[in-house]
Amino acid sequence: MFSGVVYPDEIMNRPLHAAVLPPGPRLLRALADALDGGPAICPLPPGLPRPALGRLLDALAPDAVETPDGIVPHDPRGGRVPVADGTAVLIATSGSTGPPKFVELAAAALRHSAEGTLARIGAAPGDRWLCCVPTSHISGVQVLVRSLVAGTEPIITPRFDPAAVAAAPGAHVSLVPTQLRRLLDAGADLSRTGTILLGGAAAAPGLLAEARARGARIFTTYGMSETSGGCVYDGTPLPGMRAEVGDDGRIRLAGPSLFTGYRLRPEDTAAAMDGEWFVTQDLGAMEDGRLRVRGRVDDVINTGGEKVVAGEVAAVLSRHPAVRDVVVVGRPDPEWGERVTAVVVPSPDAPAPPELTELRAFVRETMPAHAAPRELELVEAIPLLPSGKPDRARLASPVT
Repeated sequence: MFSGVVYPDEIMNRPLHAAVLPPGPRLLRALADALDGGPAICPLPPGLPRPALGRLLDALAPDAVETPDGIVPHDPRGGRVPVADGTAVLIATSGSTGPPKFVELAAAALRHSAEGTLARIGAAPGDRWLCCVPTSHISGVQVLVRSLVAGTEPIITPRFDPAAVAAAPGAHVSLVPTQLRRLLDAGADLSRTGTILLGGAAAAPGLLAEARARGARIFTTYGMSETSGGCVYDGTPLPGMRAEVGDDGRIRLAGPSLFTGYRLRPEDTAAAMDGEWFVTQDLGAMEDGRLRVRGRVDDVINTGGEKVVAGEVAAVLSRHPAVRDVVVVGRPDPEWGERVTAVVVPSPDAPAPPELTELRAFVRETMPAHAAPRELELVEAIPLLPSGKPDRARLASPVT
C-alpha cells in the first residue's frame, strides 16, 4: 500500500505540465490523463499577473505550459527536472507568504482519498459533484478526482454562486464556511443539496446548527494539500488514514493519502515528516477518540507572557448571540507584546452590535482571563484569501 514515502530508487521520468487553465472540460481531461499515466499537472490560476506566473513557473520548472491556446514547451532556467513516475498532481502552496512550494501527490494517494470520501458519505452510483471552489487548490482538484473515480460528469462553475448550487439539486459539494453562510443568506433549500463537505476554516457551531436545521447534510473536514485534501471527517479519519496529537500538541497524520514530498525541496520534505507521520502546523486534541482542531501553531498569541490559541477563543466567541462571524488574531502591543483582538461581524438578528466588555466577560466564563480579547473591531465581512480562508495577515495588521 502506498505510504507517502519517497524511495531513493524511484524512477523520475514523468513530464510535468503547468496547467494554466480555467475550471472546465479542458482541465478535467488533463487531470484524467495525469491520473492514468499521462503528464503530471500543476493547476495554476489563469488570471495571475505575468510576473506572479513567471515566479511560479521558475520555482515549478515544468516541461510545458498548457493554456486555452494550447501546449507550449517550457525551458526551465535550471534545466529539465521530471517528476517521479507515480506523481500525478502538484499543488502550489504557501506562495502568498513566502517562496512557493509545490506538494507532489501520487495518483494512488488522490484515488485513495476520493474513494474514502465516497464511502464515508455513502455516495450512491451516479451521484454527481458540483465544483465551485478554485481548481488550483486541492479542494477543487479533489472534487474533480471524486467525479472521475465515481465515473460521473462533474458540474463545474467558474466561481461560487448560490444559484449554481440551487440549480444542481442532489449534487455533492465542497464549501468553506463563508460560502455556506452565503447559501443560507440566499435562502437556499439545503435539503435539496447533496452532502456538503465543509472545510478550509473552522465553522461556527451556530452556522452548522442553522444549516442543519435548514436540511443540510454536512461533514466537517480537516486536511490540507499534503493529505490530498480532507482526510478527517467529523473528527474521524477516512479509511486507512490515522491521526494523533504529538507531545508538542501538533496534529500528526499518516496513511495512503499523504503526499510524496515538496518538489525540488527535499529539506522541507524531511522537516515535515517524522517517519511515516506528517507533522502539521495545527494544534489539536483527542476527545473521546475524535480529533479536535484547536488552531494553527503560528496563530498562537503571546500576550503578557501567556499563550493563547486564537482558534479556541474564536470558537467561544462564535457562540455569542450577537456574533455572526469572528476571527481572533494577535496585534502588536507595546505593553503586552501582542493583544488578543476579535474581528467580529455582528449578527443582524441581535438588538445591538456586541461590545468589548460583554465579549470579554463571555470568554472569561470558560477561559482564563488572559484569553479575553483586549480589542474589538466590527466589520461587515471577514476579508478572505482566494482559497476562502480568512486573510489572517491582513487582519493582524493594526487598524489605521
